[in-house]
Amino acid sequence: MFWRRRPRDETGPVEAAIVIPDDAPAPDAESEAELAAAAPGPSADAASPEAELAAATPDPAAGERIVDGDLAAGVARSRGGFIARLRGALGLGDPDTATWEEVEETLIAGDVGAALAIEIVERARRRRHPDGPEAAVREELAALLAPRAATWRFDPAAPGAPAVVLVVGVNGTGKTTTIGKIAARERAAGRTVVLAAGDTFRAAAIEQLRAWGDRAGAPVVAHGPGADPAAVVYDALDAAIARRADVLVADTAGRLHTKSNLMEELAKMRRVIDRRLPGARPEVLFVLDATTGQNGLAQARAFHDATGLTGIVLTKLDSTAKGGIVFAIEHALGVPVRFVGVGEKVGDLLPFDPDAFVAALFA
Repeated sequence: MFWRRRPRDETGPVEAAIVIPDDAPAPDAESEAELAAAAPGPSADAASPEAELAAATPDPAAGERIVDGDLAAGVARSRGGFIARLRGALGLGDPDTATWEEVEETLIAGDVGAALAIEIVERARRRRHPDGPEAAVREELAALLAPRAATWRFDPAAPGAPAVVLVVGVNGTGKTTTIGKIAARERAAGRTVVLAAGDTFRAAAIEQLRAWGDRAGAPVVAHGPGADPAAVVYDALDAAIARRADVLVADTAGRLHTKSNLMEELAKMRRVIDRRLPGARPEVLFVLDATTGQNGLAQARAFHDATGLTGIVLTKLDSTAKGGIVFAIEHALGVPVRFVGVGEKVGDLLPFDPDAFVAALFA
């Protein structure tokens, strides 16, 4: 297990002691120069470590079988919210212009978005579906979700290398907890995982990730608070390669998407990965809080422009009656939703199945 030695003087600079196997490759001189600079200290609004650790979900023992949560129960609020209103409007006989306007308003209220809601209604009206207008709307919604392989998994970033997953997003979306749940799922599937504590700005993030690493049986590579996140990722990548791990998952600083210097940090991580694994294709997962709706979509678009997202993790889907954000985000970005969070347990982070999702909404 990797570990971080606590300094005697907690008020001074923190030195990180990371146990790396002797045969791990050392960074070259150019890398040393780029990674030498330390980043600023923790944000002033960071939550206490105790509060963050209390919010982390317990239980995932290494290799323990994970029981998937109930998707239908997880989307009950959305099903009883905008979907119920949608079905109510369309179940009153042949829809007239006023009814279709109500459908459009309902879709907008469900976080589908105004422009997309208009498109869905126009296409559904033209369909004249033999099973009725509800079936037409349902099929139009389903068509917005990109098909994906049922056997999808994280691919190696380069031949002979581990899969590399950068997890990005703003504070408060459940980013670090999502990483812990992904690690637990991967370990339960028999894959070896290394975690990188790259969110060195938030006071609780490193300890919270270490707690998840202990629970999931995944070693954590960590430097001290305020260290350079790219340096953490570099060391974690070295450790993952030396250990022949299957997956490296890196936490990143959760800051507002309007801060260009913080976006540059993410770009620096990508350069570090590419230097260590030329031509590497890391996964970049954006964690989006479903309750933030269209504002979350704006955040995702900004991160996509800056980092090139490859997937979305939609958390807190069970806490909103506006599940239409799933359709909006895939349509707007062309980026697939990979996981959805429908509860607090480890198994409540579910691999996203478009057909099952639509069926659960309209059940």
